[in-house]
Amino acid sequence: MRYLIVLIAAVIFQSCCHQSGKESMESPDKWKETFREQLNLFGHRNWILVVDKAFPAQTATGIEVINSGENLLPALCFVLKEIENVTHVKPVIYTDHELSFITPEQVPAIDEYHTGLKNLLRGYDIQTILHDTVFVKIDQASRLFKVMVIKTEEVIPYSSVFIELDCRYWSPEQEGVLRKRMGQILTK
Repeated sequence: MRYLIVLIAAVIFQSCCHQSGKESMESPDKWKETFREQLNLFGHRNWILVVDKAFPAQTATGIEVINSGENLLPALCFVLKEIENVTHVKPVIYTDHELSFITPEQVPAIDEYHTGLKNLLRGYDIQTILHDTVFVKIDQASRLFKVMVIKTEEVIPYSSVFIELDCRYWSPEQEGVLRKRMGQILTK
C-alpha cells in the first residue's frame, strides 16, 4: 500500500512538473494571443504602447499591461504586422523626442537601436513628442478608451513607441466632407 501511495505521488509530481514546463514554454506567445484578441476589439482612438522595461505602471482603469518578455523591436515588429493585417485600424506612430539626443557615450547600443527602429518604421509617418506629453495623451485617452501597454525587456531610455489607432477605412478628409454636408443640410 505504501509503495502504491509513493508511486501515485511521483506520477502526480511528474505530471505537475511537466505541465508547469509546458506552460512556461507556451507563455512567450501568450501575450501575442492576448494582443490579437484585443486588436480585433480596438478601434480608432485606442492606443497601443510598446514600452521599455522602466515604463511606469499606471493606475487608470482603461490601461491594460501585458508583459511580452521580449526585446522592444521584435515586439514592435509583431504589433505593426498585426495592425497592418486588420481592415479596421491603422497606426499613428509617436516616439519620444528625447531619444534623438541620447549619445553612444550614454548608451552604447543607441546607434544599433536607432538603425533597427528606423528600418522597422520605414514607410510610416512618425511624430516625435516630448516624453511627458505622452502621459498627458494617454491619461486623456484612457478616460474613455482602452490603452494596451506591451511591456518589453528593453533597457534603452526613451525607446518606447506609442501607437494611436485611427480608422483605416474612413479618412479625415472624408469626415470633413461629411461634416460639411451635414452643416449644409442642418442649416436648410
